[in-house]
Order: sequence, then C-alpha cells, then structure tokens
Amino acid sequence: MSILFYARLIGLTAGTLVYLFLIALILGHRRPRLFERLLFFLVLTLFAIYAGGLLALNARIQYGSIPDATRLLCAILIDVGTFFLLPLIWHTHVEYSRAIQRVRIKPAIWACVWLVYLIALGELIGVAVVSRARGMAFGAALLSFADFSLLGDLAVCAGSAAAVQWGLMRAEQSRSGKTLGKWLFSASCFVFAILIARIAYATASPFVSELLATATIVAGVVPGALLIYFALEHNFLEYGAQRNMVYALSATLLALLYLALVHRISGWLAPVFPPEATASVLLFVLIFLFEPLERVIGPALHRTFRERIENWQRLAVDLQEQARQGDVARLITHAEKRIRDEFGLAEVRISVPRVPGQEALKSPGGLGHVVQVPLLKDRKEIGLLEAASTGSYLTGETSAALEYLAEQLPGMFDLCRLIEEKLRLERELAERERLALLGQMAASVSHNLRNPLSSMKTVLQVQLEKSDLPGDLRHDCELVLGEIDRMSAKLRQLLDFAKPAPRGQRVDAVTLAKQTAALFRHDAERRNVRLEFEGPAEELSALASEQSLSEVLSNLILNAIEAHPNGARASGGCVRVRLARQGDFLEIRVEDDGPGISPELRAKIFQPFFTTKATGTGLGLSIVARRVDEMGGTLSCESPLDGEVGTRFRMTLPLAADESPTDKTEDHANDSHRG
Repeated sequence: MSILFYARLIGLTAGTLVYLFLIALILGHRRPRLFERLLFFLVLTLFAIYAGGLLALNARIQYGSIPDATRLLCAILIDVGTFFLLPLIWHTHVEYSRAIQRVRIKPAIWACVWLVYLIALGELIGVAVVSRARGMAFGAALLSFADFSLLGDLAVCAGSAAAVQWGLMRAEQSRSGKTLGKWLFSASCFVFAILIARIAYATASPFVSELLATATIVAGVVPGALLIYFALEHNFLEYGAQRNMVYALSATLLALLYLALVHRISGWLAPVFPPEATASVLLFVLIFLFEPLERVIGPALHRTFRERIENWQRLAVDLQEQARQGDVARLITHAEKRIRDEFGLAEVRISVPRVPGQEALKSPGGLGHVVQVPLLKDRKEIGLLEAASTGSYLTGETSAALEYLAEQLPGMFDLCRLIEEKLRLERELAERERLALLGQMAASVSHNLRNPLSSMKTVLQVQLEKSDLPGDLRHDCELVLGEIDRMSAKLRQLLDFAKPAPRGQRVDAVTLAKQTAALFRHDAERRNVRLEFEGPAEELSALASEQSLSEVLSNLILNAIEAHPNGARASGGCVRVRLARQGDFLEIRVEDDGPGISPELRAKIFQPFFTTKATGTGLGLSIVARRVDEMGGTLSCESPLDGEVGTRFRMTLPLAADESPTDKTEDHANDSHRG
C-alpha cells in the first residue's frame, strides 16, 4: 500500500477523533439553546462522514476487499451525513448570527434555510423512489448515488460554508471571533478548491486522484481543529472554561489511540508473535513510561495550576477594588458577572443576607449542576453563593475556586459597607454644610427683600382702602398685591427648605391631618375636586414635629389638588387623605386620580428646584422628603395607579412609645387589674 493510503488513514482517524472530541465537548457544555443543538448535529454529520470513510479503509485493510454489508454501512454514514451537511451549515451559521451576534434575520433567509432542508429530504426521497422504480434495494441505490453525486454535494457544502463564514466574519465584534472566522473562511475556500479540482480532474491519473482525495480528507480536519483550539485557548462559546473535562477527554482519546496502536501492531506481528503476547508487552511498557510522562506533564500541570491561582487572585483583587467603591448592590452585581464569566458558568447568584424561603438556583433547562457555598463570618452564615453550570458537572477545580471566593467575599462586603457608611456620612456632612450656607443666604435674602415687600404691601393696602380710587388703578394694585404675596410665599418656602426641623416631639397626628385637610377644602371646591379624609376613630400620636408634619401634609394635599386641571370634568376629581396604624408606625396616604407621573419624572420629583410648573420653585416635594427623613419616616411615590392614572404618596412615621401595640396591651391589662 502506498504512502498516500496511510496518509489518508491517518487523516480519517484524525478527523474522526477531532469531531468526536467536539461532540463530547458540546455535550459536556450542553445548553438549552438552539445554536448548541444545531452545532452538535453539524459536528455529528462530519463525524459520520469521517467515521464512514475510516470504517471503509479499515475493512479494506482487514479483508482486502470491502464486504457488501460493510460497504453499505459506510455508504449510509457518508451519504446521510452529506445529505444534511448543507442545511445544517446554513442553519447553524444563521442561528449563530441571531443568537450570538444579535443580528436580526430577514424572513427571506429563513425561507432559504428551510428550502435547503426540503432539498435534502427530497434527495433521500428521490433515492427511495429510484430504488423502487428499478427494483433495486435501497442500499444499492444509495451506493450508486454516492458514486454519482458525493463530490458535487461536498463542493456545494464547502462553498456555502465559505460564503456564510465571510458574512459572519464581517459582522463579528470580538477579536478572537473575527480571527476564527478568517481561519474558517480560508479553510473552507481551500477545501472547496480541492473538491473543484477533483471534479475537474476526475479522469486524471490514479496518483493525482488519490493525492487530491487525501488532501480533501486532511483539509476537512482543519475546521474541527480550529474550533477545538479556539475553545481551549480563547474560550470560544465558553467551551474551554471547564479545563478538567478537557483533560479527561484528551486522556480518553489518547488511551483509545494507544489501544488502537496496540491492536494494529499485534496484527502486524501475528505471523511471528501471538497477538495476546504483543498486546501484553505493549501494555506493560506503559509502566516504564509513567516517569518520563510525569517529567513532561508535571511542569505543564504546575504551570497551569499556577495560572489558575493567579487568575483567582486577580479576580479577588478586582472584586476588592469594586468593594472600595462603597456600593454593596453594585458589588454583588459585579461579582456575579465576573464569577460567571471567569468559570464559564450559566448563572451565579449571591444573596446577602440569605433570603428566607427563596427558591434554590436552577441550571438552565435542568441540564447542569448547581452548587451552594455559604458565606461565613465568625462561623455565622451571612449569605449564600450559588453557581449553576450549563451542562457539565462542576469540577473540583471550580468548586475549590468558589470556596476560595466565598471566604473572601464577607470581608469585601464589610469593607464595602464601611466605605458606603463613610461616603454617606460625608455626603450628609456636605449636605448640612450646603444647607447651612443656603440658610445664611436665605436669611440674608429674606432680610433684604421681605421688609421692602412688607412696606410695598402696606402702601398698596392703604391705597385700596380709598373709596375714590379709579377702577383700573384698583385692579392694577390688586394684581401687584397678589404678586407680592406670591413672592413672600416663595421666600418663606426657601427659608423652610434651609432650616432644620425639631425632632422627637409628640404630635396628635389624626387631629392635625384633619385640620390640615379642612384648610384646603375651599381650594379643592374651587377646582371642582372632592377632598376626602379617612382616619381611625382613636387618636394616634406620632414622633414628629407639628410644624413639619403640617408642612408635609400641606404640600402633598396641595400638589394632589393641583394635579387636576381647573374645571377638568363635570364630575370633578378626587383627593383622598388616609391615616392608619401599621404596627409601630403611622401610615399616611395622599392619593389623587389625576393624570399621574411618568417614570422619568418620578425619579426626579424629590430633587431640589426640579419642577414642571411654570411658576413653581421646585422645593415643595424636596421639603417633604427632607422633613420626612428628619422625622425618621419613609416616603414613596406610586404612579400611575389602576387604570393608568392617579398618584399615591405613602408616608410612614414612628408612633410615640405609648402608642405601640405592646404598650397598649399592657396598659389595658393594668387597667383591668386595677378594676
């Protein structure tokens, strides 16, 4: 047998092993995505083609001439793989563009993909029809089809692969993906050129035909080898993250190759040496190879282990730097993303503190493995780190890395909280200094403006008391007087924003809220708005400032009334003020059924000097937010409500000590005992 025959044998063996390795790699990282399934079947068709060719060559070596049953099996493997190779090439590349590159696929392209599938099925149906019409067995018809159309179909497949890879390469954003696209495009073009040469020189000498056939087989291995290289070295599609599985696959394939070599040498030496003895000698030789292999593999494993440790340390340093930003929520989000990307995981979730009753993390499609690592501080659990793989079992290497990070994360969270508290105190100090400066400025402005305004107001009021004042002049004086009142109100609002409110006072909240609502009943009626008040029958005392609570309620009620356009509907709008006890807190709601507030504006309404009113100062709601915070309460805004209209401001304030449910129960028990 010629050297080209053995070169073809080596090429078919390499192709079979390469695509078998890819199949195992894809299965090990299986994901519930269509692209992974398509890639698996595409690699499976290439494996079938190479496995069929390898089986035919081995049968020729073993039997001299290939038996009919073996020849039929080889034809089925090669032809079925060839039938579906073209549609799978198209479909896989289109799905890669859609799922990975996020490119919108036009309906015409999808129509072409399904058309190619129909053509492949049509070829199979055509073979069946021909075999029935000629009275041939299906296998015989398949063999005749293989001799007639195999090279042409493979050439179309290689040309189509080159065309779609060129399109994907131009749309690829990542550097490694673009490099892989260039190599795959070059390999496909090379295979296409060889196949065209084989078709053109079909009647050439046997040596040229065999040379071109060998070149086709060897070149066809290149795309699979490229995918493996980029998966391992550049983590293409995150297939190279689980190194232990790659090592296990490599060791398994090497063992299979050695066993095949043992079998082949045993066959060669069979005329002079028993095959069992040859196999035993070759297997025992491995014992003497362990030490040389250890010398070769040991430094490589040590280097790999050191690189992994350095990667873990770099990841820990990166998370430590993020912790110094002083934002726990951002640290958790950043840690989840970095851990997921570093170890090629499907999903990572960090819960600090651990949420009671929270459903455990699950792998996508239930195909992978999930590990839970508690976050401990002083031997007490403060949170939980959960990680889910895409399909492969989480190896000891990854589990050890997660445990290492779980030991580092509690310290990072403590550092982050300390810095967050430090930044909060600095912001609060800066805010107090700013407000103190604003207060000084407001006091100065008030002193310089309110006295002249008061004098002007007094003069105008005296003029308006004259009975002989002309009507047009009286009208102008009333306008100027109204503007002076409005300017005085704005100055008073500026002073209210600048000065802090007293704390820790006891306020009869129900009575104060009812009185405040009554003050605005006339304004509500003037705007055709119905003002409703709902409160408990008993009095509730809140820990607040009477002036601050009155100011907060006044601003909220006035804003709710002004949310309705003047005379907007015949039936009018409605504003509701509701008070209720919620445990140890007093809850106050101010609702309206106006047009509502958009999400963009809702994020800004509590900012100082932000307003949507033509004549507003933008201090009303910022004063409300500041006063509620000073009283130790909470404030939230919900809009729109049911029916996509309306706004609800919800405020909670702490109740006075003797208003808590526990104290009420104890007082009632003491009264009963005294009775």
